[in-house]
Order: sequence, then C-alpha cells, then structure tokens
Amino acid sequence: MPDEQLREDRGTAEADPEETAAQRRQRRAQFLRELHEARELRDRVQPRRARAARMRQQMRMRTFRW
Repeated sequence: MPDEQLREDRGTAEADPEETAAQRRQRRAQFLRELHEARELRDRVQPRRARAARMRQQMRMRTFRW
C-alpha cells in the first residue's frame, strides 16, 4: 500500500512541481508532529534519561558562545 502511494506521489510530482512542494511540506509537517509526539512519549516513559538529556542540553547552551 505505501509503495502505491509513493508511485502516485511521484506521478503527480512530474506533472505539477508546485503541488509537489505543497505535498512535501505536508508530509514533513506530519513527520515532525509524529517525531515530537514520540519524543514526548519517550520522555514520559524514561524520566531519568529525559532529565539527563535536559541537563546535557542546558550545559551545551551555557557553554555556547554567540
């Protein structure tokens, strides 16, 4: 089923480049939404690892030079 969808997307991509860009942005937005949701779920499931990651990020931001 996904292969058929990809073939259809490629078919429309060659016909109308403007529509392709819109489809690509829509797919990218959907992917980023799902990625954000997965990260939130992982943070809830593994609070210790999430806290350690937040601490590492804070340390990176403190040592970053503008």
